[in-house]
Amino acid sequence: MKSPFVSVVIPTLNAASVLEECLEAISKQDYPEDKVEIVVADGGSTDGTVALAEKYGARVVENKLKTGEAGKAVGVKAAQGDLVALIDSDNILPSKNWFRRMVEPFEDPEIVGSEPWKYTWRTEDGFIDRYCALMGMNDPFCYFTGNYDRLNVLSGKWTGLDLEEEDKGRWLKVTLSKKGIPTIGANGTMLRRSFLEEVGVGDYLFDIDLLASAVEDRGELKFAKVKVGIIHLYCGSNISKFVRKQRRRVRDFLYHEKVGDRDYPWQEYNRGGIIKFVASCVTILPLIYQTVKGFLKKPDFAWLFHPLACWATLWVYGWGRVRGFFSVSELSREGWGQ
Repeated sequence: MKSPFVSVVIPTLNAASVLEECLEAISKQDYPEDKVEIVVADGGSTDGTVALAEKYGARVVENKLKTGEAGKAVGVKAAQGDLVALIDSDNILPSKNWFRRMVEPFEDPEIVGSEPWKYTWRTEDGFIDRYCALMGMNDPFCYFTGNYDRLNVLSGKWTGLDLEEEDKGRWLKVTLSKKGIPTIGANGTMLRRSFLEEVGVGDYLFDIDLLASAVEDRGELKFAKVKVGIIHLYCGSNISKFVRKQRRRVRDFLYHEKVGDRDYPWQEYNRGGIIKFVASCVTILPLIYQTVKGFLKKPDFAWLFHPLACWATLWVYGWGRVRGFFSVSELSREGWGQ
C-alpha cells in the first residue's frame, strides 16, 4: 500500500498538560517519517505548549482568533500533505499502526475522509473519560437524537442515524446524504486536502459542518469509518470541568447560530430527540434503565455518571438557551486551558 503524505493539524491554547502524550504517540507511528508533518496552530499559549510542539518537530503557526475552529482553519491552510488529520491536543493514538489503518480507505478514490469508529476505553482513565468512551460521545444529548459518530455500548452502533454502509472488513464505506449526517469531523478525522480545498476553508473550520456543506452541494459523499479507536482525554474525573466544557459548547453554538455561519442541520435531527431527552431527565427512570443496561453490557462504575451527565447537560443547555434570548456574545478565550 502507498504511504500518502499526512499533515497532522493540532489547534492549541495552553495545552501543555496533554499535548506531550499526543505528540509522543504520533512520533511512535509505524509510518515513514518523511511522509508526516505536524502543524500546531497556537492561539497564544503561555504554558510551554509551543516549546513542546517544537521539541517534537512541529511547525507552529499563529492562530490570531484563538478558538479551536480558527486554529483548525489556520492549520489546514498551512498543511502541505495529501491527507489532513484533524487531531486535538487531548487525543492519543492508541496503536503504532493507526496512521496505516486510517489511510487504507483512501485507496478507494470515492472516499473523501476517514474516522475512527470508537473511542478507546482504558481502565487507567478517569471515570468521565471512561463514560464518554463507553457512550461514544462527550455529550449525552446526542445519544437521544441519534447523531453521534462513535461506537455506543448501549445501542451497539456507531451512529443512531439510518445510513447506508458497506462492510469492507477493516472499515465501513458509508454513504452520507441529506437523509442523515452524523457529527463527524473531530478527534482523529482524516480528510483529503483536495476535498478541503474544494469545499473551502474560511476563518473558522467547524469540522462537523464540512461534510454537511458538501452533501448539500453534491447530494452525497462516501466516507470511511475505520475499525480502530482513538483516546480522548476529555475531563478525567473532574465534574466541574465537564460542566465548564458543556457551557463552552452551548455558548459557542448559540453565538455562531446567531451570526449564521453554521451549516450542520441540528434542527432537522433534534425535534424528537429533545422531547425524549427532556422526558428522560424529568422522569429519571429511563436514565436509570440506561445506566443498568450499560453496566450489564460493559461493567464499569463510570456508568453511574450517566444521570448526572444528562441532568447537567439539560441545565446548561436550557439555561444557555434562555440567556441566548437576551444576549449572546462570542466566548472569551482569556485564561483558556485544557
